[in-house]
Amino acid sequence: MKACVRSVLTDGFTEAIRDTLWGHIYLTPGIAALTRSAPFMRLFRIFQLGPVYRVYPGATHTRASHSVGVYHLGKRLLENLVERGAEEWITPEGAISFLCACLLHDLGHFPYTHSLKELSLKSHEKRTGEIILAEPVRSLLAAAGADPGLTAAIVDTSLPENGREPLFYRRLLSGALDPDKLDYLNRDARFCGVPYGAQDVDFILSRLHPHPVRGVDIESRGIPSVESVLFSKYLMYRTVYWHRQVRSATAMIKKALSGFLDSGTIAPEELYDLDDQSLFTLIKSPLAGAVREGRLYSAWAEFPYAEEQHGRLRDLRGRSAFEKELAGKLRKAGVPVGEGELIIDIPEPVSFETGLFVRDERRYFAESSSAFQSETVNAFVKSLYTVRVFTAPVHDEKLQSLPEFPGGLFEGPFRPA
Repeated sequence: MKACVRSVLTDGFTEAIRDTLWGHIYLTPGIAALTRSAPFMRLFRIFQLGPVYRVYPGATHTRASHSVGVYHLGKRLLENLVERGAEEWITPEGAISFLCACLLHDLGHFPYTHSLKELSLKSHEKRTGEIILAEPVRSLLAAAGADPGLTAAIVDTSLPENGREPLFYRRLLSGALDPDKLDYLNRDARFCGVPYGAQDVDFILSRLHPHPVRGVDIESRGIPSVESVLFSKYLMYRTVYWHRQVRSATAMIKKALSGFLDSGTIAPEELYDLDDQSLFTLIKSPLAGAVREGRLYSAWAEFPYAEEQHGRLRDLRGRSAFEKELAGKLRKAGVPVGEGELIIDIPEPVSFETGLFVRDERRYFAESSSAFQSETVNAFVKSLYTVRVFTAPVHDEKLQSLPEFPGGLFEGPFRPA
């Protein structure tokens, strides 16, 4: 068993892809065939960071390049874990299925980053599972030596588990030090030209140990690596992912799409297989056109997020009602804000995973010797959440001359953006 698992991770990887970040990445002919399938080719037409290139022009890397990177780090991770005993509970077919799950984990991802995430649509993980179990991917997976059902179950956690092997792989693909996070932090930082996301992957992999239920445990010497990932993720959200211009573009696309879905003009099924180009072809509206041409709304006002005050705005329809009410107040104050010219933006929930078990300290990371206790991580999240009011630029001058923010919708400090 040990020899079989190890050989399946080393033999037959004869096809190379040259990656900007990781250099040569090797695949078997069967796995390489998956990268030439129509569902995977769509990922070449989706920017990994959607509208971020408006702020960081180098951020034009794709979901496909990220997916290949996740496959590469997933393979390195599994090889290390097999050397440390994971071969006791994994199978050769399971190992290949995990590598394919890493490669295909974003097959169902929507275009334009998370503009569609808050809408009433299937999750991209569920959509990925459906694509994996359908042709042509299903047959390509079988030809590559993978189990399509296991591959789908690793990505889509709503699918039933069959034994402990799927649970082990799920923990590897989604956790505090998973290959997805290690690739996107490094890759996004490289293409944005910022220093925040760089991680010492070699050292991280050397500090991990397999566990059949938890996926991986870490040595206390690896605690600084977890801290680095947490702080890097925080800085990337603060400076890149949730930059105010990125949030403006995201909010505008979301507003346009929600209007089409509510009116029945567009059915949810029409959105699932789009790429960046076809998204703009489908949603022909002034808002979408403005985003495509770079005419983004201005951040007029900002508020620190408070659940008791702003939690009710997480519902898109309720938020729309508040937008109309605020627009009405502005018109009374002499600012002629028209329909669709004001958008309230609340970032989607984000988590900072700290569930790793520190084996030599015999306790979980949040209770370990790390300086990053639960209170610190919660402070990260709190500082990131900002409620913004975006408006059409034509109203900038009049809005900036208002003596105060029109009351009734928000309480607390008002920060002109």
